[in-house]
Amino acid sequence: MDLKDKLISSFMAFENNVDVEHPVHDVRMEAIKNFEKKGFPTKKEEAWKYTSLNGLQKIDFSIFPKEENALEYKDVKKYFLHEIDTYKIVFIDGIYSSYLSETTHDGVDICLMSAALTKPMYQPVIDVYFNKVASKDESLTTLNTAFSREGAYIYIPKNKMPRKPIEILHFATGNEASLMLQPRNLVIVEENAEVQIIERHQSLTSNEVLTNSVTEIFAAKNAIVDYYKIQNDAPTASLIDNTYIDQKDKSVVRVHTFSFGGKLTRNNLNFYQNGEHIDSTMKGVTILGDKQHVDHHTLVHHIEPNCESHQDYKGIYGDSSTGVFNGKIIVDKIAQKTNAFQQNNNILVSDKATINTKPQLEIFADDVKCSHGCTIGQLDEDALFYLQTRGIPQKEARALLMYAFANNVLATVRIPELKTRINKLIANKLGVNLGFDL
Repeated sequence: MDLKDKLISSFMAFENNVDVEHPVHDVRMEAIKNFEKKGFPTKKEEAWKYTSLNGLQKIDFSIFPKEENALEYKDVKKYFLHEIDTYKIVFIDGIYSSYLSETTHDGVDICLMSAALTKPMYQPVIDVYFNKVASKDESLTTLNTAFSREGAYIYIPKNKMPRKPIEILHFATGNEASLMLQPRNLVIVEENAEVQIIERHQSLTSNEVLTNSVTEIFAAKNAIVDYYKIQNDAPTASLIDNTYIDQKDKSVVRVHTFSFGGKLTRNNLNFYQNGEHIDSTMKGVTILGDKQHVDHHTLVHHIEPNCESHQDYKGIYGDSSTGVFNGKIIVDKIAQKTNAFQQNNNILVSDKATINTKPQLEIFADDVKCSHGCTIGQLDEDALFYLQTRGIPQKEARALLMYAFANNVLATVRIPELKTRINKLIANKLGVNLGFDL
């Protein structure tokens, strides 16, 4: 039985553990029909031209964990942003861990999708927001929708801001020989509200893990959302991350994606600007080695006038790694005075490394400022020689140049302790001591 057939047959078992009378289950039923019709995407599709899921489909993944597993905080402390106090929503093999979590209902809701999808008090919000911006057509998103039950539920009411950042952590223990996880997150930030969120997926063993994640983010008028994705997983972990963002007037949403680890990572990041004077920012740093594969697909749809979007992705590729960047900007006819910037710069530090990059503009308005571009190259030999003449060994000189290349992306990280943590991850990934206090 291949993975598609296993998932479809497992849906009946899934139904035994959810309320099939709940309105959300109608959404699930429609979604599983869509996935059954479409199946997994293939390289014949333009959007998946450079990324194959064939190898993953041959693995006999467990769809549900056989038992609930526990972890001690001391064993996973390094994966938390423990330098500061945070709210924490933690899942172990897809199951909520109350022991490792710190949630709240004190003026804001930082809790679980399983509660939001079952308790009547959340029903009015679920009716308005659940599955409203996520694609009804993209097959892996509909697969997640079909199995949606658990994940993070974050609701920030009007004029509120949580007193500390929120961490969403997904741990895979390896107690299953191979495990598939499908977390579903819903983030709602009402008018004049603000939130900072850090998300991480972490496998703790060498067993295969496939995560198919969907996050919906709604930013109301004047809302501010900072979302940080830390992707530094084990070499046997694969992640398909689908994020959909709906913005209203004068809202600001910034998403930073740091891709350093994992076997195969696909990031689908989609912004929809449903208002004026909106600011959307997407920044990313990718540093790969071995046979790692990371594919960034971004979309910004400018629907109304007087809005801005900024995309800046940097990639450093070594060994036999592969990178993909496909960024699309759509400017509707009425979206005049749009200012859209997109840039993708890459360094290949190995003759066997590969990068496929395709920035796209679809502009139907005539009074706009739109630019896009990409570069692919190697380290500047003159700069490398200069550093060596100043007594810096070649390996450290190369690392300093690569660090400088990626550093401007870090400048917009608004949590200082997180910026320090990312600096350390970059240094570790480059394999050298950069020679200054991190």
